[in-house]
Amino acid sequence: MHRQKVLVLLAALSLWAQKPARSPAGFSGASALAFTAKAVSFGPRPPGSEQIRRLQQYITGQLKLDRCEITVDPFTAQTPLGPVRMQNIIAHFRGSSGRAVALTGHYDTKAIPGTNFVGANDGGSSTGFLLELARVLGARRVMDDVYVVWLDGEEAFVHWSDSDGIYGSRHLAARWSADGTLGRLKALVNVDMIGDRDLGILQELNSSGRLRELAWSTAAELGLSRHFLKQAAVIEDDHVPFLLKGVNALDLIDFDYGPDNSYWHTDQDTMDKLSAASFQVVGDVVLEMLKKL
Repeated sequence: MHRQKVLVLLAALSLWAQKPARSPAGFSGASALAFTAKAVSFGPRPPGSEQIRRLQQYITGQLKLDRCEITVDPFTAQTPLGPVRMQNIIAHFRGSSGRAVALTGHYDTKAIPGTNFVGANDGGSSTGFLLELARVLGARRVMDDVYVVWLDGEEAFVHWSDSDGIYGSRHLAARWSADGTLGRLKALVNVDMIGDRDLGILQELNSSGRLRELAWSTAAELGLSRHFLKQAAVIEDDHVPFLLKGVNALDLIDFDYGPDNSYWHTDQDTMDKLSAASFQVVGDVVLEMLKKL
């Protein structure tokens, strides 16, 4: 993601070996954290790498347990470093209303030479969060179709610009515009960097005002307002290509990660900076929002 303007211990070793719970219970922050730890265990995961291919296999393997239709959406992105093969992964939970909701996040990490950037929060947390969300949705009946989407290529290869970054969301927005899916979407909620122990979701001002108000009022009803801040930001993220095509879209992002955002895009972005409680907050709010959409 790219911030235009902002106004504004160690994890238990057993977690790394823990298999995420697969009970039909509600959203589990601990399970989302465990899914994230598994994703991070593959190492740095830039698009086209062997590590991201292993993660892709893991995601699709988990989704086979979740009673959903799985679509692997491959494409070739034209990057400043040349063409790169990427793929989005889509889990489709069918409802009966004819309308749809999308829940998205990226699963790639930025390639940062000279570091061991494993992206626990930036790329890992959205990956694990969506895996837990898919587990929950697989045990429920949904009224609207729900698309849970792991987006590839969110990070820029050189410098963030209109043509370098958010490759997967730009591709999917165009694809869904062509096949009519966008016309059925009631809302799209994107999550990014939501595992931070010191969770503070900014009011992202590119996002749909109505959806932003729904998220903040839902958090208040659940007694979680301290994590949904008054501070505002304008952030370019995976929701933007959908907004530009008229979709009601929201970005849930904590873009204050470490002192003065010092963990962002560094090798300090590790599992010990994350908390199951933060995943739980976002999971509870998103699932309650789904009931109201």
